[in-house]
Amino acid sequence: MMKTTVFASLACLPLLFSGSAHAQDSFKGLEPLFTVPKHYSAGFAAKAPVIDGELNDAVWSNVPWTDDFTDIEGDKQPEPYYKTRCKMVWDKDYLYVAAVIKDPDVWAYVKNHDEVVFQDNDFEIFIDPVNNTHQYFEIEVNAINTIWDLYLPKAYRNGGSGLNSWESGVRSAVKVQGTLNRPGDKDQGWTVELAIPYAQLNVKKSPEQGDFWRINFSRVQWGTTVSKGKYVRNTDASGKRLPEHNWVWSPQGLIAMHYPERWGYLTFSPAADGVSQNDFVMPYAEKQRNYLWLTYYRQQEYLEKNGKYAGSFKDLGISPEFAIDGKSNLLEMEATDHQFYLSVKSSGERVISINQEGLVKVLK
Repeated sequence: MMKTTVFASLACLPLLFSGSAHAQDSFKGLEPLFTVPKHYSAGFAAKAPVIDGELNDAVWSNVPWTDDFTDIEGDKQPEPYYKTRCKMVWDKDYLYVAAVIKDPDVWAYVKNHDEVVFQDNDFEIFIDPVNNTHQYFEIEVNAINTIWDLYLPKAYRNGGSGLNSWESGVRSAVKVQGTLNRPGDKDQGWTVELAIPYAQLNVKKSPEQGDFWRINFSRVQWGTTVSKGKYVRNTDASGKRLPEHNWVWSPQGLIAMHYPERWGYLTFSPAADGVSQNDFVMPYAEKQRNYLWLTYYRQQEYLEKNGKYAGSFKDLGISPEFAIDGKSNLLEMEATDHQFYLSVKSSGERVISINQEGLVKVLK
């Protein structure tokens, strides 16, 4: 799923930036892209769940659910009218995901692996294990357990494209609570379990306590009518298909999933159950990245308006000097008309950089 829309203010959501009025002015108009992402701490599974879609394994019994999914734009849009939520555990080889998708009309017609699954209602997982917004992964599944798995060398916004040749090795199963593809009756929905192997995710080892990944989940929900006994996606008077609903775990702030810097945080706990979901503290480096992304977004706006990148922070209305948690930071930039390179540094911290393609690097 790859759609974009204009930025809109979501001032009612908690924001990642704070400080002087001047600093906040720099973020004006981009507030939706700087709200605090969701966090989930996954417990360790001493015994792996059976992947059958049932969600009745003992390992799931004490595992907390995520918050119910909300609209992709956050509080700007109404709450979803059907509930969606998921939970996670992990072991040395796999990340396990279980999801409940409530729906009174369960349907799915896409049957072939690596077809465009979001032509149906679906459940989607987005994973960036190394937190650089490149080399990330997308897995989609529908109510008949058809999988579409994609590798993204870079985001669509930066000229990237999904590679269908990548195979996730995911094991998955779906269980429908009701009757599939039968209009006229009322279903409860469907559940799905997935086991995602680390070996296919560009990570060299099992996660360790203190590691975190960027992750998000999306549910595509189409409005439908019934024609000749089949669910058909709704269209307007001219026959143009109406847009789908996009319901997500951690709001993106715009109608686009392929902004990995907007995904939530997944941490890995050694505890088997009773994992606290309230002990996550935003790492200092993540706060620094906000200012790299601020400059990146402003550069994209400047390019669209002027046909070239800005050569100075003054042109972007950004002060290169700012404080985080009382600690001085400095942005540095090299830019030509067609490319730029940004870095942020603070005493005692590693230097972090970003370029015009949104590639983030942590420098030694």
